[in-house]
Amino acid sequence: MLSSPQEKQKKTPGVARSLRTKVIELQVEDYTTSVETNGIVRAHNEITLTSQVPGRIVSVDRQFEDGAFFKKGAVLVQLEEADFAAAVAGGQAQLAQATAGHAQEKARAEQARRNWEDLGYEDEPNELVLRLPQLREAEARVEAAKTQLAQAKRNLQRAKVLAPFNGRVRQRLVGISQAITGGTALGRIFAVDYAEVRLPISATEMRFLDLPEDPGDSPVDITLSDALDESNEMRWAAKIVRTEGALDQNSLELFAIARIGDPFGKVSGLPSLRIGQPVTASIPGRILKDVIRVPRSAVRQLKRIYLVDKADYTVRGLNIEPIRGNEQYLVIREESISDGDLLATTPMAYVPNGAKVEIIPDQAQEETDAAANTAVGSGEGLKKSSS
Repeated sequence: MLSSPQEKQKKTPGVARSLRTKVIELQVEDYTTSVETNGIVRAHNEITLTSQVPGRIVSVDRQFEDGAFFKKGAVLVQLEEADFAAAVAGGQAQLAQATAGHAQEKARAEQARRNWEDLGYEDEPNELVLRLPQLREAEARVEAAKTQLAQAKRNLQRAKVLAPFNGRVRQRLVGISQAITGGTALGRIFAVDYAEVRLPISATEMRFLDLPEDPGDSPVDITLSDALDESNEMRWAAKIVRTEGALDQNSLELFAIARIGDPFGKVSGLPSLRIGQPVTASIPGRILKDVIRVPRSAVRQLKRIYLVDKADYTVRGLNIEPIRGNEQYLVIREESISDGDLLATTPMAYVPNGAKVEIIPDQAQEETDAAANTAVGSGEGLKKSSS
């Protein structure tokens, strides 16, 4: 019994399943490229505010606080002026003495010439006889006194530390009654007339952009958005005004510099951008003529798509070479694709060229057709009832 062969039950032949897919119509169009990149908002001019003279701080303006705005020319820090005023008075006294000494030496020189002439000497007197060395020395003392007085006046003016531009305080480092020396750091400040963003652009993206290189080139308008909060719908306008001109050695990226006018909303009233805030930039690029956008979901094996013939519903595979792409679409240029050709969007395991396919109708279209049929049926029922 065990050695006798057993008859195997024959399986009923299965019914071959047809290929089914959803399709979309492709459109040949002009596509405006854009490049997405990220950067950090930075001040275009940030400095360490220092004192040029030593002294003791007697007052600090309320504009010189962390985060406070200040105007150009505002007295941010006031040093004690007594010593500087005394130096000015001493300089004025020295200048007066030097001027008087110069006048005396000038008179002596003139008297020496008259005496030489009265004695009847025919030779020209030498410089020692005319006291010219003493006169030059007196003139030098006058010039030195003038220089010392001017320096004393400048030091008196520098006792008031003035704001060099319209700006904002990042950090204050000193306080009232603190004794400082020349060159002591008083705080970190930055200008607020505009801000900048340094935007990296990869080498593969540069061919789609026309960036300003020379000072006379037109700037490129871009849009900035908050990179920390994607739900923030606020947008800020900026302009790319220049590029750094050299690729980064590590990333081989080109950095474009975008300028943000009124970053703190002082004029426009818009929400302010913070120095150090990360932002996302959208840079408009060149227009690609006669291209086709293909959804990424319809691409198989990285760069293969399937087209459905409208006449006989057969499928044809095609390898594509994307020109550009984003998260949703690949942009291609293909002469064999015409306006309105059908693209298969449903994943299919095995798709031989020339195979018949069944098109799955769109759900929204089915609902529309069903609603139309229901309306027609209701109308016929009303006619019968009325008759």
